Amino acid sequence: MDASQQTPQETVVAPVAPLLEDQLELDMKHCFENLIVIDVGANLTNKKYSRDLDSVVQRARDAGVQKLMVHGTSVKSSKEALRLSRIYPDIIYSTAGIHPHDSKSIVEEPATWFDLEHIAQAQECVAIGPCGLDYQRDFSEPDAQKQIFAKQLHLAIRLNKPLLIHERSAQLDLLEILDKIENLPPVIIRGFMGTAEEALKYLDRRFYISLTGYLCKDKSDTGVRRLLEDGTLPLDRLLVETDAPFMYPNTRASKLPQHVKTGITERSLLYLHRYCTFQRNEPCSLPAIVEMIAAFMKKSPDEVALATAFNALKLFGLS
Repeated sequence: MDASQQTPQETVVAPVAPLLEDQLELDMKHCFENLIVIDVGANLTNKKYSRDLDSVVQRARDAGVQKLMVHGTSVKSSKEALRLSRIYPDIIYSTAGIHPHDSKSIVEEPATWFDLEHIAQAQECVAIGPCGLDYQRDFSEPDAQKQIFAKQLHLAIRLNKPLLIHERSAQLDLLEILDKIENLPPVIIRGFMGTAEEALKYLDRRFYISLTGYLCKDKSDTGVRRLLEDGTLPLDRLLVETDAPFMYPNTRASKLPQHVKTGITERSLLYLHRYCTFQRNEPCSLPAIVEMIAAFMKKSPDEVALATAFNALKLFGLS
């Protein structure tokens, strides 16, 4: 999938002063008696958590997940995500977005867009999205997806907030839209499931890439695993998320290399196998995902945890 070679300029949200940035990294390094990570994508507004959300959040904290970003994928869930960020201050942060699948809801009820704009302006809302294009399923027509994606893109620019992008089988059209925009805010390709070639097109534009437990499902020679094994994806462009309750990281998958399986600590496996299932993944699975990524990259889990947490803190201005 191609796009013009012009690279949009990236603006920085709330830049961290050099001395403060150095101190932040030093402070993070003291946290590694237990792996400390930041989940930049959990769907805690999902009804699967309606009965025990307090326990889910506490388990995440106990496992080492210091902060959580709860995604808003519709006006309703964006409002709920904002509510959760106020119930769990300094732990949960929210995003406001219209997922490509829900684009038609805004087309059919245009007045609801103003509700999303209002939610997006809240201090606790740290990013716009997930938004973008998804051509794998036809829940919303491509033209409707492009229209609502463009609205969210301009909202992110106006509010100077990072942009979370969901893309499936639509990179050509997505980049055609983005390459026409000047002064883009930081762009995060969330839940990336594409090829190494597609990832390079994002990385060439200085976009960030967020990975999930999809690592366990990827069996291709040209996909996410290759990104990590050959060093294509640098640590300073990497973020991690669970996408809970989805994307359960099946560490028992037959195609998962043995050195990756043995790289997962007993502590991480305890949280994963005791509290997470294929039907309901939880944020407490994130340390296991980080350890798998580290094994593929041939780096220490601490190094990956530090880099991804630091990227999240800086990108989204998390306190």
